[in-house]
This record gives sequence, C-alpha cells and structure tokens, in this order.
Amino acid sequence: MDYLLLLKALILGIVEGLTEFLPVSSTGHLIVAGDLLGFTDERAKVFEIAIQLAAILAVVWEYRAKIAQVLGGLLREPSAQRFVLNLLVAFMPAAVLGLLFSKAIKAYLFNPITVATAFIVGGLLILWAERRQHQVRVFSVEEMTWKDALKVGCAQALALIPGTSRAGATIIGGLFFGLERRTATEFSFFLAIPTMFAATFYDVYKHRELLSIDDIPLFAVGGLASFVCAFLAVRGLLRYISHHDFSLFAWYRIAFGILVLITAYTGMVDWASPG
Repeated sequence: MDYLLLLKALILGIVEGLTEFLPVSSTGHLIVAGDLLGFTDERAKVFEIAIQLAAILAVVWEYRAKIAQVLGGLLREPSAQRFVLNLLVAFMPAAVLGLLFSKAIKAYLFNPITVATAFIVGGLLILWAERRQHQVRVFSVEEMTWKDALKVGCAQALALIPGTSRAGATIIGGLFFGLERRTATEFSFFLAIPTMFAATFYDVYKHRELLSIDDIPLFAVGGLASFVCAFLAVRGLLRYISHHDFSLFAWYRIAFGILVLITAYTGMVDWASPG
C-alpha cells in the first residue's frame, strides 16, 4: 500500500469536491494541484475522472427528491418534460464542441499558465456581471424556456477551456441572460448531472485500458473525499448566495491566477515540469 499516493488521492479528492460546483474551476485546481503533487501521469487522468463522478453523485443525492419527482412525472407532467428538455438543450453545445475539439484542448490548453490566465479573465467577467444592472425575468428553474436553456448551454461550452469553470460559466451566463441568482446556481447543478456523467463515461471508455483493480483503494479514498466535500460545497454555496453575490469568488480567481503567473515567471515553481 503506497500511503503517499493515498495522501495525494485524498488531497485531490478534497480539491475536486470543494471546487467542482463553485465558480472557481475544479479542472484548473486539479491541474495545478496535480502538478505540485507530481501526480500527472496517465493513471492520474483516470483518477480525476473517478473523483468527478463522485462529486456529481453528491448533487444527485442532494436533489434526489427533485430528480425522483421529475422522473416520476416524465410521461404525464408537462413541467417535468419541459425540465428534461431544457437540460438536453443546454447539454448539447458543450457535448458537440467537446467531441470535436477535446483532443486539441487537452493537448494545448491543459497547463497551469493557460489555467491561470483563464482564472483572471473569468474573475474579471464575474465582477462585470455583478456590477452591471440585473434585469431578472426568470425566478425559478421551472420558468426557464428552451431558449434560456440554450443560452446557458452555450455559456457552459466556454468551460471547455481549462480554468474557465463549468459552474462559473453557467451561473454567470445565467445572470447575464436574466436568471435570478439562485435559479442560475441550481440550474448549473442540474446541468452538471448529464454533462459530467457523459464526460465521465466517455473518458472511462477511452482510457479503459488504464483501469486496474490495484487502484481501487486510490479511487475509493479520492472518491469519498470528493463526494463529502462536494456535498458540503453545494449546501454552503446555496446558503452563501442567499446573502451575498459572487464577487468574493472573482477576487479569489484573480489572486490565484496572479500567484501562479508570478511563481511561473520568477522561476519559483517550474510549471512546465512534469512533476
């Protein structure tokens, strides 16, 4: 049993769980954390897939009543059918673009410097979104039309750039398109379910030859940490936005991005190193 590797799994699981549903980019944090921990090989890619699945299961558990209600009424209730249609519409832009460009994105953009730049740009966009005058016209997920869903889905597609943040793109995109803050946040959570399940199973299929029964303890430790921290993060975020806006996350993104760029250009950290 490699206890150092299990410790790395625990740390990365915590990072994934805490950041997946906040507008700060879990992928960006995992790239930076993995680089610092020296966990960047092919097995690390499969591990990251597993802990992302654990994080989305936390959302499924948190919204289990809503999901059960929608599934139970899918054949007879127009509201349930509209909800599922909206999720499918919002899912499509990122799915199509991801299939077309995922290889190029991972080859050229999955590095800490790109992540840091995206962090800063994303932070500035959040500040802009929060300082502009809000014109709210959609106050619940049930009120969304397919056009609202498509707009949010197009915003989510921007998160294919590592460091942008899937949650950040959908939430802030929702604010720009007239969704109330909690509505944008909850739709981001629901949209994460098909998006992340599809991405997870696609990546597992692509990297199936890297799966090994010997890695079960590694996946179990990272997955459990990710699930627990994601569950706490989702509940904490909903409580936080009932009294605050997203400016705190914007400043965090900017500070984090600047820190990575400073350490890179001063040579304090060799981000180009494989670990």
